[in-house]
Amino acid sequence: MTASEYKSYKEIRKDNLRDNMSRLEVMLTDLGETATEELSKKHRPKGLEANKKIAKLGGHAAKSARDDLEKNLGASIITSNNNLNYKYIEDNKKIDNK
Repeated sequence: MTASEYKSYKEIRKDNLRDNMSRLEVMLTDLGETATEELSKKHRPKGLEANKKIAKLGGHAAKSARDDLEKNLGASIITSNNNLNYKYIEDNKKIDNK
């Protein structure tokens, strides 16, 4: 999922996506980012297309780890729950201070 698709899936509007992820979701995101960073250091990609290839390789490392863990858990790691457990107050409603 893209970040905007993920936010929509978790029903997040303006809030930080990471703040609403489970520990495993954050760990897999970090794995993909760190793998991409290390691959970039090693391969020194030049240009947008080369960087896209490196990013896909880093994402593949996280996807492989996710697939393996989900297979062993028997459940998806990605959840629609947002970790902060709050509800939005619609813009047209007022809050009464009582």
